[in-house]
Amino acid sequence: MSSPLAAVIMILAFTCGSNPPQPAESRTAGHGPRIVFPDGYAVKVEVAADDATRQQGLMYRDRLPADGGMIFFFPQSGDYPFWMKNTLIALDMIWIDDARRIVHVAHDVPPCKADPCPSYPPHATARYVLEVAAGVAARHGLAAGQTLRFEGLDQVMIR
Repeated sequence: MSSPLAAVIMILAFTCGSNPPQPAESRTAGHGPRIVFPDGYAVKVEVAADDATRQQGLMYRDRLPADGGMIFFFPQSGDYPFWMKNTLIALDMIWIDDARRIVHVAHDVPPCKADPCPSYPPHATARYVLEVAAGVAARHGLAAGQTLRFEGLDQVMIR
């Protein structure tokens, strides 16, 4: 026995089961801020865009997931050395210029065990610094000259 309700149910069953492809912008919109490496690997990032957050960085953390990190935004390009004071885990530091090209990578930077803590300069002009867990940069072949993709970071207010 056929009814209008049965026809509606059949139509809904067929249309709900299909998932049309989404544009790339839609696929990444729900992921939060992230940096995408040239090999497609994405790192979910916390943002450090003001003096207090940049100074705190990843201090006092006892772990960082392989797909996690922190992106430091600076108001202008410059030579920004970093140090590891009160940082408990080894990190890779990636300095990035205005065009979002890698200008320097410091691999496996160890935690600072005693003062004075050494400074790690890029000897290059950068606008951003990405910190990820030690070994991530090498595993994904990050090197100077490669371009990174920033997603969900267009509206960051830099102070």
